[in-house]
Amino acid sequence: MGIIARFVNLAACVLALSGAQTTFAQGYPSKPIRIVAPFPVGGAPDVLARSIGAKLGERLGQAVVVENRLGAGGNIAYASVASAAADGYTLLLASGSLATNVSLYKDLKYDAVKDFAPITLVATSPHVLVAHPSVQATSVSELIALAKAKPGQLTYGSSGSGTVLHLAGEMFKTMAGVDLVHVPYKGGAPATNDLLSGQIALMFSAMPGALPQVRAGKLRALGVTGAQRSPTMPDVPTIAEAGLPGYAIEAWFGLLAPARTPGSIVAKLNKDVVAILGDAEMKRRMADLGQELTSNTPEQFAAFIKSEITRMGEVVRASGAKLD
Repeated sequence: MGIIARFVNLAACVLALSGAQTTFAQGYPSKPIRIVAPFPVGGAPDVLARSIGAKLGERLGQAVVVENRLGAGGNIAYASVASAAADGYTLLLASGSLATNVSLYKDLKYDAVKDFAPITLVATSPHVLVAHPSVQATSVSELIALAKAKPGQLTYGSSGSGTVLHLAGEMFKTMAGVDLVHVPYKGGAPATNDLLSGQIALMFSAMPGALPQVRAGKLRALGVTGAQRSPTMPDVPTIAEAGLPGYAIEAWFGLLAPARTPGSIVAKLNKDVVAILGDAEMKRRMADLGQELTSNTPEQFAAFIKSEITRMGEVVRASGAKLD
């Protein structure tokens, strides 16, 4: 076969594949869609998943149901979607654990980059560093000075080893050059209870849980963990501007599909979800839960995940945290 003939055959194959993908997208969806979410029912991330699902169902004319699959720091949910059919009917609402688990766990049953087709980032959720009123510090800079004067004497709680709240504390320790003692709990509620009673000194807390206690004067907010101030706590400076330049860590959530999902379907889902995330009422409702809606392209989200795997890997290694 000559070069020209081979070129013609190759072009025909490309056109046929393109046509098949277009036809596939035009008939999509023809049945209900499932969003797998590694979060407990009723929490802010679950509400986020269900809110997106309800709006997406309205736009697509098909039911979109949320399936909560808990366990192993999100790995059960991630592995189930990684092995699902790449047809656009199984989606994943992942959290930042998709990136941190790469360094936290030895034997993952999925590849966080190769096994997924990113659709869009959907929300970020900064946290807040709060202190018991007995702590002799009213700012981040004062806390750093106090911690350096009392190495190993200040404790901070988290919702569990390897969680973003734990890693927020480890990043703070490394960047500030201080020795804080980590006290892991099984969830944010028991950690908050011990902070309120003075059993621990500090905590990196989810904003919805901390805000009422800060307003009541039971806890002191020292700084938020995001790169910018949060609309939820506009008067509280970022940790970076309050004494630790360059510090930034927050939870994030994004929508993905199994790898090899047709690009036309990924593009359609991106377009619809981005429109949903831009709705003013949706933004307001999610802000009340500490979720700041955002979006990007599939390519930008893919690059973001890779950068988070690298960045959080460094934090995990510095913390020494390992989970089986």
